[in-house]
Order: sequence, then C-alpha cells, then structure tokens
Amino acid sequence: CLGNPMKPYLFLFNLGSCVGWAFVLYIATHSAWHGHTAAQLWERLEHPLLIVQSMAALEVVHSLLGIVRSPFFTALVQVASRLILVWGYSHPCPLSHTHWSLYLMVVSWSLVEVPRYLFYALNLYMARMPYPLFWLRYSLFAILYPTGMLGELSQVWVSLPFWLQARSLIWWYASLALMASYIPGGPFMYVHMLIQRKRAIKNRLAASAPPTPRVETGLLFPVGKKGDRSTSEAGKAVFAASLDAVDAQAAARVRTERNWRFGYPRHVVRNVELAAQSPENALTIARAGLDWLHHHFEFLRDGQTMSLAEAMNKVKGSFADTGFIKGSGKREGSFRVEYKGTLLTGDALVQQLQKWAEYGTIEPEARDALITVAERGDWCDLSDRWFVLLGAGSAMGPLEVLLSCGANVVAIDLDRPAIWKRLLGMVRNSCGTMTFPLKKKWNAVKDDEDKICEAAGCNLFTETPEICNWLLRVAPDKELIVGGYAYLDSAAHVQVSLAMDAIMAGVCAQRKGTTLAFLCSPSDVFVIPEASRKAAQENARNAPFWQKLVSLLSRGRFLAPNVRVPVTASDGKTYDICDGLAVAQGPNYALAKRIQHWRAMIARTDGFAVSSNIAPSTSTVSVVHNKQFAAAYGGFHNFRPLEVLGQETSNAVMAGLLIYDIRARGGVAQPKTSLANPLLLFASGAFHGGVWRSAFKMNSIGEVAVLAFYTKVYAPMIAIGMSLGAVCVSLLATGRVSLPHTWTFFH
Repeated sequence: CLGNPMKPYLFLFNLGSCVGWAFVLYIATHSAWHGHTAAQLWERLEHPLLIVQSMAALEVVHSLLGIVRSPFFTALVQVASRLILVWGYSHPCPLSHTHWSLYLMVVSWSLVEVPRYLFYALNLYMARMPYPLFWLRYSLFAILYPTGMLGELSQVWVSLPFWLQARSLIWWYASLALMASYIPGGPFMYVHMLIQRKRAIKNRLAASAPPTPRVETGLLFPVGKKGDRSTSEAGKAVFAASLDAVDAQAAARVRTERNWRFGYPRHVVRNVELAAQSPENALTIARAGLDWLHHHFEFLRDGQTMSLAEAMNKVKGSFADTGFIKGSGKREGSFRVEYKGTLLTGDALVQQLQKWAEYGTIEPEARDALITVAERGDWCDLSDRWFVLLGAGSAMGPLEVLLSCGANVVAIDLDRPAIWKRLLGMVRNSCGTMTFPLKKKWNAVKDDEDKICEAAGCNLFTETPEICNWLLRVAPDKELIVGGYAYLDSAAHVQVSLAMDAIMAGVCAQRKGTTLAFLCSPSDVFVIPEASRKAAQENARNAPFWQKLVSLLSRGRFLAPNVRVPVTASDGKTYDICDGLAVAQGPNYALAKRIQHWRAMIARTDGFAVSSNIAPSTSTVSVVHNKQFAAAYGGFHNFRPLEVLGQETSNAVMAGLLIYDIRARGGVAQPKTSLANPLLLFASGAFHGGVWRSAFKMNSIGEVAVLAFYTKVYAPMIAIGMSLGAVCVSLLATGRVSLPHTWTFFH
C-alpha cells in the first residue's frame, strides 16, 4: 500500500473478496455433498460467482491508480482472462454451466482465492504472516493451477457446439485460439508461481533467521534515533540540512515527510529549484549537504568510531607498495564508436551524431563536442594524461577507451583476484599503462600474475583514507583526472559515492591541478536548455493519439507531461527544470547522485576543472537481467526521442565527452568559463538518451513502455483476448452473438 489512508479500504476490499469466495466455495462444496448436478450448482452459484469475480476488476483499477504496486499489465491479463471465462462461457452457454467442469473450475478458483485475499488483507497490518496461511498462499497453486486450467479448458471446449449452433464464426474460432493460448500460457504462469514461491520462502527464512553477526567497519550510515542505521532517516536529514540556510520551510517539509521512500522526489526537485534561484543558493545547498554527510556518517576502525571527516584527517596509513603494468598494444588512430554492431568513424560517425541530435536523443553541444574529438585525432593520444578511476572495472566506466588511447590509468577497484585478472588482461593488450595499489611489495609479486592479482586492489568503504593518502603520492609531478565510476545498489551506492567524494576532496586539497570527472544519470533532476523544454512541448503535441489518451484517462498517473513551470532566479532569469527521477530507483540513488552534483559544483567554483556529463539509459548486464527493466527498455523506442544504447556505445561516447572536456579550453568543464549558475555545468553537452526532450516524464513511462513491449511480443494472444472481449460485450448487450457467417460448409 502506498499510503496509510488507503489501508482500511484495501483491508475491507480484500476481506470482502475473501468472504465472497468463501461463500462461493461453500455453495460448491454443499452442492457436491448433496449430489447436485452442475446445472443445479449453477442455479445457486450464478450470481455470487459473477459478482465476486467481477469485483476483481477493481484490482486493475488499484494498480492503474497506484493504490497498490502490483504490475498493471499482469493484473489486467489475469483478471480479464477470468472475466472472459465467467461472462463469455459459463454464463451465456448452457453446455458450459451444465458440465461437470464447472465444479472443477469453481472449486479450484475458490481454494486459491480464499487464502490469497485473506493473505492480502492481513498483510496490511501484520508484520509476519501465520505460517499456515503463508503456506496455503504459496503452495496450493501446485495442484489448483493445473485443475483450474483443466476446468477452464473444459468449459471452453464443451461450448464449441453452442457457438456452432449459434452460427458465430468469430466466437468459435476465438475459442479454439483461446485454448491454444494455454499451451504457452499455462506453463508460463506455473513457472512464474514457482519463482514467486521460492522468493517468498527465501525472504521469510531470511526475516526469521537470527541476524548474522557482522563486524561493522569502515564507512557507515549514522546511528539514528531508534538506534539503527536508517537510510531514510539519514536521507531526510541531509536534504533538510542542505536547505536550512536557504529555505527553512522547505527543510521542515523534508523532516516531516512521512513516506520518504515514495515521497522523496518532490523534495529533490524542490532542492534543485531552490538552487536554481541563485548561484549563492546552489553553493550553499551543496556545501551544507556535503558538510552534513562528512560530519555525520561514521567511520569505524578497530572498534573506534569517528566521523568520516575525522577519519580522513586522522588516518595516515597507505598501502605496502604500488604496482605498474605497461601494455604492448598499438594505439587506435581515431575516435570510434561501436553502434548496433557497426564501428563508426569519420563521416559515418558524424552522420549518426547528427541523427541523434536532430531526433533529440542528445543535445547539440554533445554532438559538436564528439565531432570535434573525431576530427582532432591528436586529442585521442592520451599518453600524457593520468586518469584515476575509482571503480575502474565499472560497466559504465571509460577504462577500455582510455587504455586504447594510451592513457595512464590509476586503477582503484576491489581486492578480488578475478577483478584484477580482467583489468590486467585489458592493460596488457592495450597501449596504455596501469598503476594500482598493492598490499605486498612489488618485487615480491611482479613475476607472478596470480600473486599480483591476489595483492592488488582495495576497498573504498573500509580503506577510504588510505586510498586518498596513496593517491597523494602517485605520479607526484603529474596532474590527475580523478573520476568516480563505482556503482552499487541501494544504500551501498550512497556509501561508495560518499567515499569517492572524500577521496576527491582530499586529493583536490593537496593537488591543485586536479580535474574531477563524473557520469551523471538521466534519471535525475537538472536545469535544462530552453530548446530542450520547447522540444518536449513539441513532442507532446505530436505524440500518438494512444499516448495522449493514456495520459488523459490515467490523469497523469501514466505519461505525465515532462514540462514544468520555469524557475525565476533572483536576477530575473528563468531556468527550465527536467524531473527525470524514477521513483523505483529509490531515495538512496537520488542522494548518491546529489553527492556527485554537489561536489562538481563546489570543485568548479574553487577553480578545478570538472567533467560531468549525462549518460544515456544503457542496457548493461546488471540492468537487463531484471525482466521488467529489460521490457521497459524494449518499449522506450515508442516514446520519441528515447533511445536505450548498448554498453559499448555508451562507454565510447561518454569517454569522448570526457576527452573533449579535458582538451577544450573554452568548454564548460573549465572553471574560467563563466556560468550564471553552477547548475548550468550539467545543462551543456548532455547525451541523455532523449529524457530531456521526451513528451512525458520518465517516471510515468516505465509501465506503459513495458505494456507496449509485451503488446508487441504477445500480439497474437492479445488479439485473441480482444476478440473474445468484444464478442462477450456483444453477447451481453444483445443476448446473442452477431452472425458473420452462414456455416453452410459444415453441413
């Protein structure tokens, strides 16, 4: 349930449905006990069954309105199939409601639905479900799904002579197609329930098992009011602290937010809107937010607790030694981008960049920057540059491209041999070099690859100060480009982002020629160019009719407009805001990205060059292994100008923008380039994948994109269902089905 006010309603709905199905079950078992025929059962059962099954249509409405978080498409298919069976077969067809299969179908349905609805009702208020009910909810399907499907198929099968006699060609053939759909659909649903059962049992066992004792060490969330390390409490506190000096009322609203998990987006948007009002606001918010994080997040070492800020000043250690590998490959002659299996260079690359810009997938400045990099072949010789990659092996990081350009890479990644075997293999096959921390002396391991891999690496969480101290003495006569690319899920993303921030701050404090580099996510909040806002409005006007209809009927729940009221700054200028947040990613993700934005603005103001470019949605392995995310990505192309890129494409274009930022002296990455507001650092050169210029907000597209994807994949089955539904409506409205055919060829 998304909000407490809906709990009583949902409780009553689920409890009422449970009672309704229990009554249906009572009628069926009572009739069976007394030896009633299926026809006699139907006389008693018809109205209760039709009412209680029709009530299930509200489940689709609940999903559509966001009252519950169940997938809309799944709810629609499950409920619609049941409604077709009861209203399209059992109700109008005497051959169906007088056949023994009526018993089998109704009893199977009832035995599934009674515990299911009772489970849903009690789960709203109970922290832990009684095991008998839990077992019934996730085990009865093993028998009742097959028996229910047999009953359903039999109901349809015995109806065929009725439709033949009624001379309904559409309904008769649709019935055959419906039965055929059970061949793929039945096993799919059964396997789906097996997976759900396995997951539910795993979660229950994990919740009931005593917590595994864990020695806390390194960078941790602060202890909250209840004595736990609450990510929600910390998230609210840092956003509120960032606003205290700028807007006390906005800060108070953050602190009093009761549902931070789903209520955080409006506060993040407001944070950016307030920052857009003046440069002073932007920097005050950024400094206050980072200051709270550094002084409240804890660092544990050998039983001693200190703030992160204290740890960075107090811990003076480093690593045993430094490893160094020089590759033996040849440098590629020009900038290239792999796109859909084709390696684009020269004119072909320029043409593709122009297509992306014209379509709205990227901003014109990104096109121009990448064309410049492609034309300036000498810019891609990075043998004179030193890049520190925090999270060197990250899927979205620039490691491979940088090594192919001969860069000197200082690699920071976990101390796991498998990771370093891959990284060292990459550098040996390239023309670049790799420098990395070692926990043993270089001379003791340099002749054995396995020993190097075992000794290499470190942990950003637990060795944050040591990494910073080590970087201060790496290549002391070189200017470092420090990039934060490490990514982890959920709360760990905040921790790793803050660890990287502490390292960056420490390096900048001691090495004045440092450049910082970040990859921004399009699913965030940005100040955007006026041209992007106008393009979004144009795309909204030209959106397909079905998209406008979905937006209208859902009242913005789906396909909400992507244009906000501009923010008027203190100097009279107006700034357009794009809210690209995806609520499903959660508040920890938003905070982690805010840490990067805040550091980027502060560092640039303090005189450091900062490359902070927005990357497109990318089909990395970690994303597309989730079937729902993969389906959403598969449907994004229906919404101009969205495009999801392959990892190899994103890696190349983002590395190209990084190269431009460090080479082009007049670009926005350079602190000498004047900006009216620090937020404008992110407004130029974005390769956002169409998010800024889309007609609809990203958070409102996902479920519709999934539906569009599955509609295409399962088009034949959907056509069958729509045909059945149309004929069912016709039957209910007129009492008979239209006669599209004379059936003379059957005589």
